[in-house]
Amino acid sequence: MIWKRSAVLRFYSVCGLLLQAAASKNKVKGSQGQFPLTQNVTVVEGGTAILTCRVDQNDNTSLQWSNPAQQTLYFDDKKALRDNRIELVRASWHELSISVSDVSLSDEGQYTCSLFTMPVKTSKAYLTVLGVPEKPQISGFSSPVMEGDLMQLTCKTSGSKPAADIRWFKNDKEIKDVKYLKEEDANRKTFTVSSTLDFRVDRSDDGVAVICRVDHESLNATPQVAMQVLEIHYTPSVKIIPSTPFPQEGQPLILTCESKGKPLPEPVLWTKDGGELPDPDRMVVSGRELNILFLNKTDNGTYRCEATNTIGQSSAEYVLIVHDVPNTLLPTTIIPSLTTATVTTTVTITTCPTTSATTSNIRDPNALAGQTGPDHALIGGIVAVVVFVTLCSIFLLGRYLARHKGTYLTNEAKGAEDAPDADTAIINAEGSQVNAEEKKEYFI
Repeated sequence: MIWKRSAVLRFYSVCGLLLQAAASKNKVKGSQGQFPLTQNVTVVEGGTAILTCRVDQNDNTSLQWSNPAQQTLYFDDKKALRDNRIELVRASWHELSISVSDVSLSDEGQYTCSLFTMPVKTSKAYLTVLGVPEKPQISGFSSPVMEGDLMQLTCKTSGSKPAADIRWFKNDKEIKDVKYLKEEDANRKTFTVSSTLDFRVDRSDDGVAVICRVDHESLNATPQVAMQVLEIHYTPSVKIIPSTPFPQEGQPLILTCESKGKPLPEPVLWTKDGGELPDPDRMVVSGRELNILFLNKTDNGTYRCEATNTIGQSSAEYVLIVHDVPNTLLPTTIIPSLTTATVTTTVTITTCPTTSATTSNIRDPNALAGQTGPDHALIGGIVAVVVFVTLCSIFLLGRYLARHKGTYLTNEAKGAEDAPDADTAIINAEGSQVNAEEKKEYFI
């Protein structure tokens, strides 16, 4: 009953205003030049829309807003439609502004501002309502994925108006080769958008974040994203790293088996030349490390490290060659050895000391300059020099004695041929000390 009474009052009010407008059509000259001005409005679903109608020159003529269904919302400052979402913002002879809060998709359409001149003049304003896309969802991922498998991921979002745009990123790099599908929702006003990404995975994809990003004008430059972190299982990769690049005899050596795989292989298996480690007391395995305490030549060989997980097995090999420890022979250690090799003799022959002195300073060409221990080649050379000098001295001494003995016998026999007896021969012998003009001494 109250509703009917209100409707009747509203009807009479409108009719009265129309009559008033008709009666005053000639009241002010130039009223035919008046015209209402409006602007289209775009608002996000759930937001508030402001509809404004202006008239630059108005002779107290009424303004009215009506919705797409041609229902009057406001007539001047009087509210005509019972809708709590619709409120008056400003009402004057030059402007009529109203607001519509909590806008829904059903509010979209063409709104009309009317200026009640004769004839009535109108201006249209289109209200566009943007449908906000729902938060995207990624489907198609099953954990874990084996290396080399083909993965297909789908990203979907609904409720967008107009249709949203979907983009894919992997390692912050956009992937362009994707499939895109757009479908109308049941209300025939919004859209469901989906995009499919296909790619073959490898071990470098493990732990990588694949991102689906939804761009839409209703999101105010803040896109919605969905993220999927990949988990890829793959066979181990193995590498052996030695603690020193030049292993030497007597030194320790640590071989580290660096293995990567998912699941992580643990523990690792060490072998030598295809069999078990020969000396467990000296070859200690600790986790992924093989520690050889003291190297010797028997440790030479091929060491193998094997790593296994649920996906497969992999191995690496290291060929060990134990090197000799280099000896460094300093110049201060050479001098004493050469000094002790000097040979001294008391023979008065002038040629032998020069030979022995020269020979004693000859170095062994086969001696290693860097040795600090006993050098057998050097010792042998010194002994050979001593033997050679001794033989040379004996030889020269023998020749010297032989020459002087012959001279003595020859001088003693001279003058004995013409002597009548032995005493006379001795006295008359050439070279006798009795008749000798000068004495001669011979030292043996």
